[in-house]
Amino acid sequence: MQSSSITRNSKLCLIISLTAAVLFSLPAQAEILKVVVNDTIQPISEEYIARAIDEARRRGDQAILIEINTPGGLVSSTRGIIEKISSSSVPVIVYVTPTGGHAGSAGIFILESADVAAMAPGTAAGAAHPVTLIGPVQVKPDDEMNRKIENDAAALMRSVASKRGRNIESAESAVRESKSFTEQEALAGHLIDYVASSPEDLFRQMQGKTFRRFDGATASLNLTGQPIVPFEMTLKEHILDALMDPNVAFLLLAIGALALYVEFNHPGAVIPGTVGVVFILLAAFALNFLPTRFAALGLILGAFALFAAEAKFATHGVATVGGIALLTLGGLLLVDSPIPEMRVHLLTALAVSIPLGLITAFLMTIALKARRNKVVTGAQGLVGEMGVAQTSLAPQGKVFVHGELWDAVASTALPPGQMVIVRSIDGLTLQVDPLVATPPPASPAPAML
Repeated sequence: MQSSSITRNSKLCLIISLTAAVLFSLPAQAEILKVVVNDTIQPISEEYIARAIDEARRRGDQAILIEINTPGGLVSSTRGIIEKISSSSVPVIVYVTPTGGHAGSAGIFILESADVAAMAPGTAAGAAHPVTLIGPVQVKPDDEMNRKIENDAAALMRSVASKRGRNIESAESAVRESKSFTEQEALAGHLIDYVASSPEDLFRQMQGKTFRRFDGATASLNLTGQPIVPFEMTLKEHILDALMDPNVAFLLLAIGALALYVEFNHPGAVIPGTVGVVFILLAAFALNFLPTRFAALGLILGAFALFAAEAKFATHGVATVGGIALLTLGGLLLVDSPIPEMRVHLLTALAVSIPLGLITAFLMTIALKARRNKVVTGAQGLVGEMGVAQTSLAPQGKVFVHGELWDAVASTALPPGQMVIVRSIDGLTLQVDPLVATPPPASPAPAML
C-alpha cells in the first residue's frame, strides 16, 4: 500500500516537472513596443527611434507603435529615421495623435515610410516643402538650387510612398505644393491606411488585413489584446533633447557669457568662471546639431562690447540700449530653421537680453568705479591718513595711525604729540610729514567811511 502511494507521488512530481520545463522553455509573449515622439525631428529623435527599433528586434516584439506629433525638423534626421524604419525586421506602425496634433513637414515623410500609417480624428499631415541647409550656415539658395532641393525631396517621397503602395501623386503634392491633409482627406487619398480613435481601435481595424513591407512582401498582424510596452528615453536622451531647444541653447550661451564676464572682473572667484565655461560648452554642443548662423555670435559679442562701453564712456544709456538690441537680434538669428519651433522666440530673446544688458552694464560700472577709487584697505590704505607721534621723531620714532603703532621716519625732527600725515610706506615703515594746521582766514578790515 505504501509502495503504491510512493509511485503515485513520483508520477505526480514527474508530471509537474515536465510541465514546468515546457512552460519555461516557451518564448516570452511578444509585445508591442510604443515610442512617443512629441517634438521636432532632430538628431536625438533619430537616436531614440533607432534605439527602439533595435530593441524591438532584440526582444522579438510583434510591432513597433510610433505615436507622433511633430511640426517637422531636419532633413538629415528625417532621412536617418526613414532608413531605419525601412530596414526594420519588426513592422512599424506610425500613428499621428492626439486630436489636434499633426505630422508636419518631416512628419509626413516618416508617416508615409511606415508599414502601417494611421491618424487620429482631428489631426493633420503635410506641408512638406523642403528648406535645406547648405554647410554649417543656412543660406538662401538660388532658383536652380531650390529646384534641386525640391526634386530631391519629391523623389524621396515618391520612393517611400510607392514601396508602401500609397498614392504617389498626393504624397508628392505635399512636397511640391506644400499641401496639408486632414485625417479623412489622407484616408480618401490613400495616404494612410486607417483613421482610429485609439491604438486599440487601430489594432481592431488591422485584424486580418495585410499590408506591404518595404521589400514588397505582404504581412499581417494580430495585435488585438496584445500588451503595449512604453519605450522611454534614457536620461542622456532627455538631457540632450532639452538642449536641442534653441531657446535653451541661447539661454545657456547668454548666462555663460555673463558668468565669464563676472569672472574677468573678479579674478579668482572661480565659481562664475566654472559656471561660464560649463554653460558655454553645453550651448556650443547644442548649436553644433542645430542650423546655426555663426555670424549671429558676432552680434552677441558686439552686444557685450557695447555694455562695456556704457560703463567706460558713460553714454547715458545709449550703448546699453544698442547692446540690448544687438543681443536680441543675435538671439533671433542664432538658429535659422524652416519651422518656428526650431528658432529662438522673440519673447525669449527679449526676456534674456533686457535683464542681461542691465545687469552687465551695472556690473561694469561698479568694477570701473572700484578701480578708480582710492585704496582704503591694506598697507596702501594708510597713505594720506593722519596720526600722532608717540615718541620724538629724529627722524625715526613711533607714530599711532589707525589704532596701530607704526615705525616712522619724518622729514624733519618732530616732538611727541605732533600730528603727522602719512605720505608713503616702505615695507613696515611709514614716511610722515608734520601736519600743518591751516590758519583761519583773516577778518576783513573794517570799512572806512
